[in-house]
Amino acid sequence: MPKLTINGKEAELPAGTNLIEAAKALGTEIPHFCYHPGLSVAGNCRMCLVEIEKAPKLQIACNTAVGEGMVVLTDSAKVKKARAGVMEFLLLNHPIDCPICDCAGECYLQDYYMEHDGHASRLEEGKNKKQKAQPIGPHVMLDKERCVLCSRCVRFTDEVSKTHELGIFGRGSTEEIGLAPGATLDNAYSGNVVDLCPVGALTDREFRFKSRPWFLKETATLCGGCSMGCNVILNTNTNPYNKVGQERAYRLFPRENKAVNQYWMCDEGRYTYKAVDAGRRHRTLVSGAVAEPDAALAAAAAALKAAAGPKTAFLLHPSLTNEELAAFRWLAQALGVTQVSLGADLLERGQGDGYLIQADKFPNGRGAKDQGFTLDGGAELLKAAKTGGLDALLVVGHSLADAECAELRAKLKALVGAHSQGFGGEARFDASLALAHAAEQDGSWTNVQGRVQRLNRALAPLGDSQPGWALAGALGALLGHAAPAGDAQSWFAALAANTPAFAGLSLDGLGAQGAMPAAAAAQA
Repeated sequence: MPKLTINGKEAELPAGTNLIEAAKALGTEIPHFCYHPGLSVAGNCRMCLVEIEKAPKLQIACNTAVGEGMVVLTDSAKVKKARAGVMEFLLLNHPIDCPICDCAGECYLQDYYMEHDGHASRLEEGKNKKQKAQPIGPHVMLDKERCVLCSRCVRFTDEVSKTHELGIFGRGSTEEIGLAPGATLDNAYSGNVVDLCPVGALTDREFRFKSRPWFLKETATLCGGCSMGCNVILNTNTNPYNKVGQERAYRLFPRENKAVNQYWMCDEGRYTYKAVDAGRRHRTLVSGAVAEPDAALAAAAAALKAAAGPKTAFLLHPSLTNEELAAFRWLAQALGVTQVSLGADLLERGQGDGYLIQADKFPNGRGAKDQGFTLDGGAELLKAAKTGGLDALLVVGHSLADAECAELRAKLKALVGAHSQGFGGEARFDASLALAHAAEQDGSWTNVQGRVQRLNRALAPLGDSQPGWALAGALGALLGHAAPAGDAQSWFAALAANTPAFAGLSLDGLGAQGAMPAAAAAQA
């Protein structure tokens, strides 16, 4: 591997590594607009100029590979002067509308101006005017005046989504990003162009004017839109004006995991954050009436105890975390319940695209199978309940129609539930407990590849909501069985100790990129 020196620091890096990535490996950021590691190199912004010993002129770091003995300066006076010139040209026609721009606070142009220019404009003529706030697709708004022509969005639609909706049109100072004739930016991955845009030219129509970036908290977690388990950042805002029942989750965007989703995510998953608070039932119910959590737990335990026996069944949801599933498996074993189904056959399947989007919309179906659960069989279980084959049913996560709940209620001695979203038939349950959303708890999901990945709690559970493992443990205690674990970490530890697919893993040890168990890696 070539050895080189960057700003006095020596490094040995793989051949072919460009200088932006090389500097990053040494803790130095080289400013850039057009470069992105997931796209081809365009080299058109010229912001990443660096000085290389013995080179006749400054070189662009994005398209210069490391070489043996290379000596690079990224902050010399010559480099800083060149970058200031680049910034002046970029700002000649750029509108100074930062106070009303959604990208203010996370804009490369703002940051680099403060670092490399900082001077008033010398332009005496009027700025070029271009179209502002142009919807170019169902999710994306374009402001042509703010665009710095980095071409990231164009390259994304050409190279990643391969849908070719965007292009650069015009010449000189009239050049602008635009839609191809007759096109609309409506592909399955269109929201990624907003993430890629280094300025405020492309903004998310769902997020516009909702919150300033500096009010948002970032939590590294997972997308629950399908079984791919794309790695994402969830932005939340819990300022005092957000009351119970109002939005707390504001947006999702991808974070890098080359083993799973590279740098991208689909639009289908991008907007799943709306389910964090939409339609939430955050209070516990007894026979349809709001009750205190302890009273609802007592009612649930009493109903299950009265109907205890081999004719009790659990219907769990395949979006539950590994820890929640482990807890309900323990509860089923403690109560002698042998009929447990994930009810995947009751849920609608979607379409996959052979890339990131999976037809399997269950974020933890693989984890459930690894724990020995039966994914299907939900329809048979409900049929048995409606025809007298069961005495008690615990439903966790599944929303059932009111008519179906009425049929179940007519036949069952005990109907108990735990849900995070409200639905029409919940008033027919003996007790309905408030289940925490995945964004409100620590835990893990196993994706379609078999990779076990960590969920991080972004929000406090809303109202009475509790994670499934807490509800299972509380029910077990009321029914005379002490749970073997009391938090997500210890439930995962119990799972790792007793389930081959999780052997050798720990929740905290999964890290930001997840872990592939030895058994899953052997099958890959």
